[in-house]
Amino acid sequence: MSPLRVLDIVEGTSVDGPGLRTSIYFAGCTHHCPGCHNPESWDPQGGREYTVEEIMKVIDRSGFNVTLSGGDPLMQTPQIIQLAQQLREKGYTLWCYTGYLWETIVGREPFCRLLPLLEVMVDGPFVQSLRDTQLLFRGSSNQRLIDVPRSLTAGNVVLWSPG
Repeated sequence: MSPLRVLDIVEGTSVDGPGLRTSIYFAGCTHHCPGCHNPESWDPQGGREYTVEEIMKVIDRSGFNVTLSGGDPLMQTPQIIQLAQQLREKGYTLWCYTGYLWETIVGREPFCRLLPLLEVMVDGPFVQSLRDTQLLFRGSSNQRLIDVPRSLTAGNVVLWSPG
């Protein structure tokens, strides 16, 4: 399996999902949202290469649940699937941020192999005119916190809410 391009791995963050989490910021994004807080993530050759095993060592060291962010992790979906499978096997919960809409990726390869491994997907591009700093775990009001297992079962989007 080819390595993943990673900009940064942040252990113990509380802004990318509930509780303390390890957030992995992947390189590469073609959405190029105006006002993006992380435009350096757009370059698919940014950051450095990590193997799944190297990433797992960092995650296992902290023991926190995991958030995939970027850039857009779905730009590296085949490699992300391998990482997500190992994370789920070890009992970690997994959130994923993407600029794609749920309706665009659900049922499509290779995304349909990743979705069952996720707990929550934050979908949609950042829209600067809809920016709202009061929103929970997202930057603009068009972005949704999708409860992935419930949405897959229901066949339509079911929003996640803190429980």
